[in-house]
Amino acid sequence: MFFPRQLQKSLSRIAGMFGAILVTGARQVGKTTLLRNAKQDVPYVTMDDPIMLAAASDEPATFLKMNPPPLIIDEIQYAPSLFPHIKMSIDNHQTKGQFFLSGSQQYQMMKNVSESLAGRIGILNLMGLSLREICESDFDRPFLPVAEYFEERAKSFSRLDYQTVWNIIHRGAMPAMHADPNLDWQMYYAAYTKTYIERDVRDLAHVGDEVKFLRFMTAAAAGTGQLLSQASLARDVGVSLPTVERWLSILRASNLVYLLQPYHNNITKRAIKTPKLYFMDTGLAAYLTRWNTQEVLKNGAMAGAFFETFVVTELIKSYANAGVLEPPLFFYRDKEQNEIDVVIQEGETLHPLEIKKHADPTKRDIQAFAILDRILGISRGAGGVICLYDKVLPLGENDVIVPVEYL
Repeated sequence: MFFPRQLQKSLSRIAGMFGAILVTGARQVGKTTLLRNAKQDVPYVTMDDPIMLAAASDEPATFLKMNPPPLIIDEIQYAPSLFPHIKMSIDNHQTKGQFFLSGSQQYQMMKNVSESLAGRIGILNLMGLSLREICESDFDRPFLPVAEYFEERAKSFSRLDYQTVWNIIHRGAMPAMHADPNLDWQMYYAAYTKTYIERDVRDLAHVGDEVKFLRFMTAAAAGTGQLLSQASLARDVGVSLPTVERWLSILRASNLVYLLQPYHNNITKRAIKTPKLYFMDTGLAAYLTRWNTQEVLKNGAMAGAFFETFVVTELIKSYANAGVLEPPLFFYRDKEQNEIDVVIQEGETLHPLEIKKHADPTKRDIQAFAILDRILGISRGAGGVICLYDKVLPLGENDVIVPVEYL
């Protein structure tokens, strides 16, 4: 089963703006399928092919003469020698949409992009399937808790029951998991983790102790939805703090984790500066932390953290699929432990959001929103509580109950 990807609209748009387009994303999120489906008339080569890779690495100029643009090049990070020649081709032809590149290791690619293709390349980040894509909705507006958004969203959303939501959270966002409902969850994520460590991790950092790196991934997954504590991770895994910093950068470069930054400005002196860590695929996080069925997950101690992780990743996807590389998403917490789960910044307006896995939100859930009124230079916009209730209803003068299906 093929799921139409909402990023395809952004791909078409920026193909008319840049000579090259780079689609990044974690392993197996569908980058190749997206490019080949969107550009069916464009020839395709992959650097996963050892013969193709050898030709591209040894004789990059000859390789591009034999494979002239327009061209799709998959797993471009394995052939860094191609980047200068792609630059020359773009400069010589002065044509938009010449090269469509993909790769799953941002760290290596971005270094080459910044050195060779600055100003010549548009970058998109493909993530796992969004709830909209799973439900086959064509609604593609970034989430914002305002009346106009809800009016439009109401025209194209699917009602989901409690069990379905938790099945999606547990199964994760990998296209393969939803294309085949019979695909064994345990075997899939076991193979995914093994392949990731053996290929991406070795390529990125030459990690010597793969067992400890897997333990590090597990510890990070256990901390999803929480403030990042590198010292705790180092202690739990038994490695040094510099090693944790390096390994965390690998997870980020591989698009497996996202660090949600705290909101602060020059006025908010008491706001903390520590980010929150979120695993970008709840299925992978559940596998690593051994929540082996949706029943034990939704009733377990981490149910709230997983629901929050799911919601935050859906918010991120709504912006990323619209072509926004840096979503305007933050959280707020100060030294008095006042906290708002997510804050969406729209100019000088902040939209506060709480995330609750229950289905009976009350005004008590939005009490912390008033904290934003104390921040000089900004205004508090419409907010809401994202939860498992089934209707959009007012919860205060400017705040609403947001069913998770409306993301």
